[in-house]
Amino acid sequence: MHEYSIVGALVEQVESEARQRNATYVRRIRVRIGDLSGVDPELLASAYQVFRERTFCEDAELSIERVEARWVCERCGRVTARGGILRCGICGSASRLAQGDEIVLQQIEIEVP
Repeated sequence: MHEYSIVGALVEQVESEARQRNATYVRRIRVRIGDLSGVDPELLASAYQVFRERTFCEDAELSIERVEARWVCERCGRVTARGGILRCGICGSASRLAQGDEIVLQQIEIEVP
């Protein structure tokens, strides 16, 4: 389950950012997880519950925003319908993945003195 390694890296990054700002408390962590990222949001949340114990993030809420996969035509920018052929129905160009494969630390809410 690679969600544990992702959570480990996430907590390390949050702790580093919090220490740089002399934070006294981490209140909330917001992440964006794409449908095609290979990460199961429920497993990530479960791993976070276990991993955060005895860390700077121990009391921090984890908020996960799911990002739906979306393909667009490289030439004209037309959105390709979900489940459709990955080629534009108008200009015939290939479609590319525009969103949905990301794992992004979006926001950290901290308290500072």
